[in-house]
Amino acid sequence: MSHRKLRMGMVGGGNGAFIGAIHRMAAQLDGQIELVCGAFSSDPVHSKDFGRQIYLDEKRVYATFEDMMQKEAELPEEVRMDFVSIVTQNNMHYLPAMLAISWGFPVIIDKPLCFTMTEAQALSASVKKSGLPFALTYTYAFYPMLIQARAMVKRGEIGAIRKVMVEYPQGWLSSKIEDTGQKQASWRSNPEKAGISNCFGDIGTHCAHLAEYVSGLKITEVLAELNAFVPGRKLDDDANVLFRMEEKANGVISASQVAHGEENNLKLRIYGASGGLEWNNTDLNTLLVKSHGRPTQIYRSGGDNAYLHEETHLNMRTPSGHPEGYIEAFANIYKNFASAVRSYKFGTKHDIRLEFPDIDDGFKGMAIVDAVVHSSANGNIWTKTEQ
Repeated sequence: MSHRKLRMGMVGGGNGAFIGAIHRMAAQLDGQIELVCGAFSSDPVHSKDFGRQIYLDEKRVYATFEDMMQKEAELPEEVRMDFVSIVTQNNMHYLPAMLAISWGFPVIIDKPLCFTMTEAQALSASVKKSGLPFALTYTYAFYPMLIQARAMVKRGEIGAIRKVMVEYPQGWLSSKIEDTGQKQASWRSNPEKAGISNCFGDIGTHCAHLAEYVSGLKITEVLAELNAFVPGRKLDDDANVLFRMEEKANGVISASQVAHGEENNLKLRIYGASGGLEWNNTDLNTLLVKSHGRPTQIYRSGGDNAYLHEETHLNMRTPSGHPEGYIEAFANIYKNFASAVRSYKFGTKHDIRLEFPDIDDGFKGMAIVDAVVHSSANGNIWTKTEQ
C-alpha cells in the first residue's frame, strides 16, 4: 500500500533536545511522514512523559530503543514504523543505527555519522550490505540557493573550480557555559559524548560537506590548526583548515564558536575559471553570481523564478519574496529521503534529482574530522582524508 504516509519512529529528541523538534517539524512539513512511535530519552520515565506530551499512543512510546526496534518489527506490516530517525548525542548514534539496519529499517540520522572511525567503517559496511536507504541531515546544503549553486557548477556555468572558501563563525561558546549546566554546551564539550572534536566536528563538518557538495569535488588533504581558547575546555572551540581537492582545486575553512556577537554566520564562496558564487546564511534566499568586470547578479529563491534550475524548483515550496529557511532545508532532506524509502518499500520510481546526503557523505565527514584532528595534533601537517 504505497498511497499512504510513511510511519516514522524516533530515537532521542525528547525534552531539552532542540534538534528533535526540528526533525519532527521537518518530517511532517510536506505531508509525507507521520511520527508513530519513539524512545525519546535514555530515562524510560522521561521517554513516556514526552510521548504523552506529543499525544502518541502510549503503547508505542518505548523505554529503550532496543525495545522499540524489536516490538515495531513484530507488528503487522500495515502498522509498524517504516523508518527510524536518530537524533541522539554523537556517542549514541552507532548502536541504534546498527540495530535499525539489522531489523530492516531505513535510517535518517543527525550528523556526525557516529562517534569513531571504527564505528563509521562498520556502519558503512552494514548499510551497503543491507541496501537500505540511509540519510544524514547535513542541513545547510539543502537550502534552495545552495542547490542552485551546485546545479550551476555541475553545468559548467562558472568554469572549472579553482577555490572554495567556507567560514562559519558562532559566538555562543565564548565563555565556559558548559560549567553552568547548559545542556547543549555540556555534551558538546565532553570528549566522552562529542568525540575527538567539538568545533570542527560540530560546525566545521558542515563547511567541509558544503565545499564538496557545491563543487562536486572531494577533499583529499587537509592542513589544520585547532584551538581551545577558553581555559579548561577539553575540546576545540576554533578551527582553521586549508584543504586540497580533486582536479587541483583548493580551499579554506574557518570555523569558530568563540567569535563574539556572531550567531550562525555560515558563508560559502566558490570560484571557477569564468565566474564565482557567494551565499550567506544571514541572507539565505539570495545567491550572488559574479564575473570579473561585470555587475554582480542577484539570484533569488522562489517557484516563479524561471531562471533557476530544475533541481532548485524541486526543493522550493513558495513564490519569490516568501522566505524558505532552516526547517524547510531539513524538510527537503526528509522529503527526498521519503521518496527513496517509498522506492525501496513499494517499488515506486525515485527521481534521482531528489538528492540527500547518504552513507558515503557521512563516512567522508567522519574521515575529514579525523584527518583535521590528526593534522593539528601532529604539528599542522598535510594529512590525507580516507577515501
